Formats: sequence, structure tokens, C-alpha cells
Amino acid sequence: MPSLSAVDTGAPGRRPHPMSQLRITEIFHSLQGEGLSTGQPTVFVRLTGCPLRCRYCDTAYAFKGGEWMAVGDIVRRVQGYGTREVLVTGGEPLAQSACRELLRVLSDAGYRVSLETSGAVSLADVDPRVAIVMDLKTPASGEMAKNLESNIDRLGEGDQIKFVICDRDDYLWSVDKVRELGLAERCTVLFSPASGALAPRDLAEWILEDRLPVRFQIQLHKILWGDEKGR
Repeated sequence: MPSLSAVDTGAPGRRPHPMSQLRITEIFHSLQGEGLSTGQPTVFVRLTGCPLRCRYCDTAYAFKGGEWMAVGDIVRRVQGYGTREVLVTGGEPLAQSACRELLRVLSDAGYRVSLETSGAVSLADVDPRVAIVMDLKTPASGEMAKNLESNIDRLGEGDQIKFVICDRDDYLWSVDKVRELGLAERCTVLFSPASGALAPRDLAEWILEDRLPVRFQIQLHKILWGDEKGR
């Protein structure tokens, strides 16, 4: 298990700045509900704030509020759960500049760190040890114009790109993007039905019919706990 000493006594010049703080909505221990790590016990660090307002957003409670926490205190809280997997999410975590420091410090401490991002903020300077899970916003999200497609060049084999699909038009748009940008050759591609907007069976049938090189996913945590916060 990662040791807290990795945070307290890291290599010279690598300690968190004593004034580095982040606004945190919640830190909790649950099962990963999406992507390649579905079912894996994970500590979730949810940062507050997001520049997007997607129509299907299920974490609008993270837009405001939260509490300020120092990077070192966040890592100590994570360490108390006793697991190696950590997901930093939001909101949009990269909207807070100190997020990059948190990702580095967690990685230095020996955690397997993932970052869930909207794709609307540059991935520049994100620690290369961090696994990226990046959205590409579909037309029905209402935020397609915020896609920063230059981020795609920063994705690699260990990363994931996610399409949340609301309807048939979203699906066709997503298929075009996968093919146009060669996404399946770059990283894992996730197709997810927007909860309450598209029947999961319909999306599954479309994927099979078109022989797409993508991974279908349903949000496991919603099946288990619905919209309960902190789960």
C-alpha cells in the first residue's frame, strides 16, 4: 500500500507547495462504475467547479460549494482508505490549476491515478503516469463547441476517450469521429448511453450492427446505488 512518507519526504523540489489548495466537493471510497476499471475499489476525489453545463450532467452539485483543502491533507485522506486506485474527477478537475500538482503528488506516493476530464481544458503538463479518461462532447450535450481536439494528440494506449450518447444523431456523430480521428488505434473508446435519454439496448445493438471497435459501458454505480452522492 502506498506510504504517506512518500508525500512528506519526497525527492528535493518535489514536495507540494505549502500554500497549494484545492476546493473539494467530496472524497469517498466506492467501486469504479465506468471504463476499463469497472468494479475496482477506488478512492474518488471530486473537485468543485466546471466551465461546462452538459444537458445530461449528473454531478451538478459539484459546480459550487465544497471546502478548501491543502494537497497534503487530500493525500492523507486518500491514504486512510487503504487502496491503491485513485480517480480525480469533478466537475472539471483541471479547471483548478493545483490539480496537476495533486496528480503528481499522488503518483509520487505510489498510487495508480486516473483523471476524468471533460476534454475542454488542456492536458498539457498532466503527469504522464496518470491515466486519462477524457470525454468528447456530443451534439446533444450542448457543449460540443468546447471540445479541445488538440487533447486527442496527448492520449495513448493506456488512456480512454468517452462518448456519452443521447440519441441516434449523437451515435452517428460519434461513429464519424472515431473513424475520422482514428481513435480506436490510439486508445480505448467508450460508448455510454446517457442515463434516461437512450435505451442501453439500442446503443448495444447499433454497436454490434456496425461492427464498431469500441467498448459499450453502463454506469455500474447507478445500477447499485442510483443517484446517491458519495457512491
